[in-house]
Amino acid sequence: MERGSEMNEMVKLFVIVALFSGVAGGVLATVRSSTQARIEYQQLKFVKGPTIKTLMQGCSNDPLVDRFKISDGKIERSFFVGKFDGKASTVALETYGKGFAGDIGVIVAINVETDNILGIGVTTHSETPGLGSRAKSETFLSDQFKGLSIKDPLQLKNDGGAIDAISGASITSQGVCGAVVNSSEVYLRLKSNILEKLKTI
Repeated sequence: MERGSEMNEMVKLFVIVALFSGVAGGVLATVRSSTQARIEYQQLKFVKGPTIKTLMQGCSNDPLVDRFKISDGKIERSFFVGKFDGKASTVALETYGKGFAGDIGVIVAINVETDNILGIGVTTHSETPGLGSRAKSETFLSDQFKGLSIKDPLQLKNDGGAIDAISGASITSQGVCGAVVNSSEVYLRLKSNILEKLKTI
């Protein structure tokens, strides 16, 4: 009898633990989901948003509203759309390059009709203040990409391209170039999907 009641108690305890785990897991998943959405919104509004709006200056829509996602292997890429002359003709996306002190986030805006770069902007970095940080605070580097084709060698002059590095910050400059090249590769790989999505905007 004692063994039977011990078994019953163990079964009850197991059921209680299983129920508690299930409820806790559900609560954590909900919290994680809502927190992720909040973090994404904050990044969009305060980190990516200002850069995107600067790059899309003159567009007739709000590129933060007109956006879509496309799966790229295991990564889900976000694209922001700019309408010019009544056409959804420009998309912007963010990729990363290796800087001196870590990853550099760069948003690249590309005209889908010409495959030319409308502009680029640094969003996040850990570069040295006064040196590599100038990739974000100054336009010397980013201005050089305007009007280039994504099929051009988007590299520093030392690496066979046409881009001048920021003085004293060649590794940062290489990181920015690397991010732009990454964006170009993603864009070319997903262009047919991008054009399909643009038809709905």
